[in-house]
Amino acid sequence: MSEDGGTMDVDIADEWAAALAEQEATPTPAQSSGGGASGSGNTDYSRAQFHELQPETSFSGSTGEVNMDVILDVPVTLSMEIGRTLISIRHLLQLNQGSVVELDRLAGEPMDVLVNGTLIAHGEVVVVNEKFGIRLTDVISPAERVKKLK
Repeated sequence: MSEDGGTMDVDIADEWAAALAEQEATPTPAQSSGGGASGSGNTDYSRAQFHELQPETSFSGSTGEVNMDVILDVPVTLSMEIGRTLISIRHLLQLNQGSVVELDRLAGEPMDVLVNGTLIAHGEVVVVNEKFGIRLTDVISPAERVKKLK
């Protein structure tokens, strides 16, 4: 190593030049297949090939019926809402064990059954094998569900 550091810079520059020349001389797999850049700086592009789209055969059969098997294993969140209330943060922070929160539902009124937040039915609470369940009393028609989405 020299005192001025100039010789070291020249040596590093020579090593970089040699490495770059070696890289240009060795074709990469993309270059050897004709899809990459050539050593002269020109780029060889080829047009992408796309297959013709077919009708939605995975969703409908030849009879035009919808194939529900595609979505049968999709998980959804089913929840039951017994009521709602609007409360300020001041009152929320004052809640503790034994506090009672009044809801907007009357006792005995049917509860809402929601799937991913969308109302699909009304029902009543039942106990089955010491666990809570719900008995559906009114199922919302698909047409009514679509109307509520708008």
